[in-house]
Amino acid sequence: MAAPMARVLAAGSSALRRRFASSARHDDAKEAVKWERITYAGIAVCTVLAIYNLSKGHQHFPDPPPYPYMHIRNKDFPWVSLTTCATRS
Repeated sequence: MAAPMARVLAAGSSALRRRFASSARHDDAKEAVKWERITYAGIAVCTVLAIYNLSKGHQHFPDPPPYPYMHIRNKDFPWVSLTTCATRS
């Protein structure tokens, strides 16, 4: 009884072996290195483009016209200006 059971376990062990990859190719490491290099090149390109775009000046929009419905208060503040307080002493 022990001999047939050992034979079944020995034959089934190769079938029960766990596969961690979807393919059994040997060049998977080369493929991983290739995509790692492509990723680093893409990071470098994106960084250079971001620096270029951020270094350019941006447009300034003109001031909006003074619409009467905005109720902007142009009165002076009721407290003393901080610049006059500093120059008094």
